[in-house]
Amino acid sequence: MLTGTSAYSFEVIENWAQWPDSVKVGYTHGIETDAAGRVYVFHTGTPSVVIFDNQGHYINSWGEQFEGGAHGFYLHRVGDQEHLYVTDTRGVVAKYTLDGQELLKIGTPDLPNIYDDSRRFVPTDVAVGPNGDIYIADGYGQSYIHRYTPEGAYVGSWGGDGVEPGKMRCPHGISVNLRGAEPELYVADRGNNRIQVFTLDGEHKRFITHDMDMPCSFYFDGSDMYFPDLHSRITIFDGQDRLIAHLGEDQQAYKQQGWPNLPKAYYRPDRFSSPHGVCADGKGNVFVAEWIEDGRVTKLVRSK
Repeated sequence: MLTGTSAYSFEVIENWAQWPDSVKVGYTHGIETDAAGRVYVFHTGTPSVVIFDNQGHYINSWGEQFEGGAHGFYLHRVGDQEHLYVTDTRGVVAKYTLDGQELLKIGTPDLPNIYDDSRRFVPTDVAVGPNGDIYIADGYGQSYIHRYTPEGAYVGSWGGDGVEPGKMRCPHGISVNLRGAEPELYVADRGNNRIQVFTLDGEHKRFITHDMDMPCSFYFDGSDMYFPDLHSRITIFDGQDRLIAHLGEDQQAYKQQGWPNLPKAYYRPDRFSSPHGVCADGKGNVFVAEWIEDGRVTKLVRSK
């Protein structure tokens, strides 16, 4: 079974993730691959970080502390060093080794003009710049972007709820784009149905509004950018942010009563319902994690 276009075609491998009985599966939110081809899935069940080989066989798991709050997930690679950055919607962002050793933790920023007992910090994603600076998207809280040094020292913030340039409404995902002449920060301004592009210092540069609905996050693979559109498709843009393809598009899924937790009979292998995370391995294969109550992970094998 195939999905995509004549130029970008993928074979669909359904039920790819072979979950063991020892894992209580929750909503699958984030997914990443390491240099060895292992696949890491971040979900709201427990343990929350589950590691599979490239064929979907279970290897190991850790992260019981993220049960219920697991959300954004980012694997950062510098040379032969790889680390996982995670966000917990209960107000925690942390850096880990691949086997679960905590290296850094960041909590609610000390910004009383933004946060108090009623205005919570609810991070949804994290990114790392070329110099190691950490960028955190407060997607479900106050719609700010916060910047920290690699050691976790606060640098600055920008944003807040709104529609004008520099303002956001649920900055759900964040990533550093290295495809151009200078690095840029891409923010999935999901509540405004757009992508917003900034300099690494937080200066607004432009909006991207075509060929998207509810962008969740980003994955850059060479000159291509993949992003899960919560409204039932994976989108691929080229290096100039022009549409290449929508994968697995189902424009009826998110309109169904009870979405995203639809009856099992509704789901089809080559159609997505609620994509939330996406990544690609070194062979161009794509892995998709969907926001569904008991998890759904699909592998797409590149055929063209």
